[in-house]
Parts: sequence; structure tokens; C-alpha cells
Amino acid sequence: MTSTPAVVIGAPSSGSGKTTIATGLIGALRRAGRRVAPFKVGPDFIDPGYHGLAAGRPGRNLDPVLVGEELIGPLYRHGSVGADIAVIEGVMGLFDGRIDDQFSSPARGSTGQVAQMLGAPVLLVVDVRGQSQTIAAVLHGFSTYLRGVRIGGVILNRVGSARHEQVLRQACETVGVPVLGAVPRHDDLSVPSRHLGLVTATEHGDEALAAVAAMTDLVARHVDLAAVVALADSAAPGTAWSPEQQPVVGRPVVAVAAGKAFTFSYTEYDELLRAAGADVVPFDPLSDSLPERTAALVLPGGFPEQYPEELSANTALRKQIRGLAARAPVHAECGGLTYLMSDLDGYPMCDVLAGSASFTRKLTLGYRDAVAAGDSTLYNEGQRLTGHEFHRTTVHFAEAVQPAWLMRQAGDRTAGEGAVHAGVHASYLHTHPAAQPDAVRRFVEHAAVH
Repeated sequence: MTSTPAVVIGAPSSGSGKTTIATGLIGALRRAGRRVAPFKVGPDFIDPGYHGLAAGRPGRNLDPVLVGEELIGPLYRHGSVGADIAVIEGVMGLFDGRIDDQFSSPARGSTGQVAQMLGAPVLLVVDVRGQSQTIAAVLHGFSTYLRGVRIGGVILNRVGSARHEQVLRQACETVGVPVLGAVPRHDDLSVPSRHLGLVTATEHGDEALAAVAAMTDLVARHVDLAAVVALADSAAPGTAWSPEQQPVVGRPVVAVAAGKAFTFSYTEYDELLRAAGADVVPFDPLSDSLPERTAALVLPGGFPEQYPEELSANTALRKQIRGLAARAPVHAECGGLTYLMSDLDGYPMCDVLAGSASFTRKLTLGYRDAVAAGDSTLYNEGQRLTGHEFHRTTVHFAEAVQPAWLMRQAGDRTAGEGAVHAGVHASYLHTHPAAQPDAVRRFVEHAAVH
């Protein structure tokens, strides 16, 4: 069965302009009448928000490390239903991925691996500042490095002048890589950043819409959209992934934190919750109360450390959550964990878990292999999975807690992480729900009981 044609937006390195080009390309194709399915390689939560604004449909992730290689084709097919083209933004450099003990090529979780698995061509974005003829060697190397990863074209980004563009095009022609766009330097086009990357689209509000519109205009003017459409192709393996399952009885209400402070959630999580029989109700902890009849609570990651005063000021909600957590299932990841602590940088929080959370200068980042340290409302003791950490905060528990996970540390020692308390499962570890659908089902079953 054929799959939706795609182009993969790759680059030699981070900072080449992938997000600007990918987001602008999604918007420009949509403006031209195409139905575009947006994807991001890797565990990123921020870029898909901008992709979603540009596409008018949810941005999704493709991460072989988190979900396993066998799910990449099915998740791609699921996320591209109803689209006539997909744009897949890569991560880091084209062949960069998880750093394992043994070198592999392509690296696990890399853009190159995903392009290879989907049979999709790569449109390489090259920041051409400071080079001209040398781009021929760059493209030759990328085109011949790995069989099965096809460089279908190049977008010259940050071109300095008409003469600069002319020389670059001549160089690309000598190695047989077609130029599908030449984008001039655009120093005035930027999206605000912070300690974990871009400011999320939800936080940026109207300015995010303006930024996406500017990216769309830039790409529409300087990229050959017809050539991109002609290049697109894929041969995604498998059949479309589906969240469908036998729903629990009673349609328990699962409240899901949203708004500016809690934006790090995979689209498939809500889909699995609903398929399991939950009535999913989003709410904003900055201003709302818990939805009526809440039977379970999901606190995804995000940036609560940017809004501690506002979160603390919603005392009624903090009291509601403290009471709910004593009897009902609560799933908190990363930022959600810090919100459950007694305080965050001195501001009172929910006090479900005794102790303090604080912002630090140290970035904790990377994939983690984890083992469930005990039974919880999501996992059985001993269950293994791979997750991802991405934070600059830390937590200090005031008393001994049952850890949520056991994870290997430096020197092959094992340490506990997170906390399991009553129905609460709280951790810094981000997991992809499509890889653990039984955990979501188990969570909803506990919600139905409560």
C-alpha cells in the first residue's frame, strides 16, 4: 500500500536553519492548497508546535529510540492520514543520533535513519555563509556517505548576494545535486529562545502566528515549491498505527494540564486516553480549577519554572490537586513533577511530594534506559523502556520516596529517579505513549475505579 509522499529536511549541523525552512515550507505548501502532515525527528516538543500552526493539524514526532524502529512506519502512516504531502524536520546533523557504546551508521534516532526507514528523500539545508565552491565537497560527501539515504536536493540558506548564489549553484551543479531554493540572509526573522530552545508556540501567542507567517512568506518567495512536491516520495513500512482498543466503562474524566506552562505532550497520548474510554478535558493551571468529576490527572512537561508566581497564586487548584492525589491516579512528567513538589524556587506548589524544586544552570539532556522500580498506576515493577530527559531544574525530596525508575548512571551504578506515592507516578523521564499503550490503558482503568 502506498504511503503519503514526504521530504525530510536535514542539515549538516544544528543551527543551519532547519526549523525556519521546515516551518516555512509547511506553511507555503498549505497556502498553495496542499494538505501537509508535519513531523519532527526526535523527542522535541517545541518545533512541532510551530509545525502545527503552519499546517493546521498536530505536529508529530518520529523517534526510533523512544518507540522502536518497528513503529516508525505505522506512526508515519497514522500521522499522515488525509494529507497529500508530509514535511519531516530532522534533528541536529543528518547522521547525528543517540551515542551508543558501539558506533553505528546511521546513528539510532538520527534524521538519516528515519529517512532511510521511510524511503524518503532528504532536502539538505546548508548555511552557506563563509563558503562558495566548497559546497560541492559538502554535498558530495553527504550524497555518497550512506547507501539508502538519498540527498534529493539542497536549499541554500543565508545567501549573501546574487553573485554568491550564482557561484553556489554552479558548484552544486558539478556534483549533480539540484538547488530547490536559495534563501537570503534573514537576520530580522527569529523566534524567541530560552534555556531549552525556542519559546513554545502556545506561550508566544499572536507573535508565534506572525513568526510562522514570516517563515511562510520567506520560503514561498525563495523555494521552488513545485520542485519540492515533485521530489517528495516515501515507502513507509507496515500499516497505520491505531490507538483503538476496548474502552473502559464509565468514561472517567482525565484532566490534562495545558496552557503556557504545560505544553510538552505527544499527540498520541490524548488519542490513547480517549481510545481507552477517558473523557479528556484540558485545563490551564495558571487560571483554572480542576474540571468537574475529575477522576485522574495528567501533568505533562513544559516550563512551570517560568510561571511559578502565577501557578502558586492559584491556591484553589493546588488544594484540589493535593486532595485528588491522595486517592486518584496522577501522571506527572518533568515540569509536572516540579509542580507536585512543596515549592518551586520558593513559591508554594501542590505539596503532593514533600520537598523542593529549583531552577539550575545545568542542562540535563539525553536518552535514558529505565526499569520501573515498583508497581504503579502505569507500570509493573521491572518493566523496561527508553525515555528522554530534557530540563534545567532539579528536585530534592524531604523524605524517602519510592522511586519511579531505576536508571544506570556513570560507572555502571544504578540510581532511583522520580517518585511513586499512592496513585502518583512522577518523574523527569519523558516517554512516548505509543511505545507503552498498555500503561495508558492501565492508567484509565485506575481512573474508572476512582
